[in-house]
Amino acid sequence: MGRVLEPLQYDFFVRGLIAATVVGALCGLIGVYIVLRKMSYIGHGLSHAVFGGAVVSYLMAFNFYVGASIWGFASALLINATTRRHRFIAADAAIGIITTASFALGVALISRYRTFTRSFDAALFGNILGVTEKDLLAIAAVTAMTFLLILGTYKRLLFTTFDPEVAPFYGVRTEWIDTMFSLILAGTIVVSMQVMGVTLIAAAIVIPPITARLLTNNFSRLMALSVIIGALCGLVGMYISYYADVSSGANIVLVSAGAFAAAMAYSSLRKRLATARGLATHLPARDNPLYD
Repeated sequence: MGRVLEPLQYDFFVRGLIAATVVGALCGLIGVYIVLRKMSYIGHGLSHAVFGGAVVSYLMAFNFYVGASIWGFASALLINATTRRHRFIAADAAIGIITTASFALGVALISRYRTFTRSFDAALFGNILGVTEKDLLAIAAVTAMTFLLILGTYKRLLFTTFDPEVAPFYGVRTEWIDTMFSLILAGTIVVSMQVMGVTLIAAAIVIPPITARLLTNNFSRLMALSVIIGALCGLVGMYISYYADVSSGANIVLVSAGAFAAAMAYSSLRKRLATARGLATHLPARDNPLYD
């Protein structure tokens, strides 16, 4: 038991553990809507865009969270506006152009000024052991705001997610819903950077809801399972990273991938058993291989 509790004697690990668990739950919640909207690529792309905003906000001596969030929000709005106004430009193309340009800007500024004190490696791959109390407050604020906004717009967000073309005819202002969701997504990515890093955030957003989808067809259960899976992967991944002495962000993603593989194996086995039971039920007794 003492070996299990050993990491908890370090304050930096406790802060990292709390951050990983809460961010995992937050990404799991947002990920449900990302996956159902078939926008998995935007999580990866927007995280790169936010990196550019983080560098710019630092060079301008602007608050990191505010500056990066505004930049990410603006990037998401620009992507939506581009795809809405120019039908021949697909969403994935707009994401690739805008977010890659933003990331390139960040890299160019770093190479030019070389005064970006937030470690380049930490920004790319995360530095969860460097989480401060200020970071925890930012994570808690974004998480609370996200849960409240999703709860308050639950039906409209659900309608927009499943049938965006019909929703406006029932009085749902889809543009406002998309704008709100872009703000939530930008905030989520900004507070997740310290935990997961730019390169790993997409996995934390996408894997939990897909894993949950393999386990249930009910939307409410899907949301609950995705949040739980995301939180547990963050918690378990952090613990394993301490004993294995590997990157916490990468380890959280590997734990998530392991959960996905287990869910996929379970889902496949369940389908085979259901098929076998169905065949056994429809065979005449004398032809039934289960008949004795």
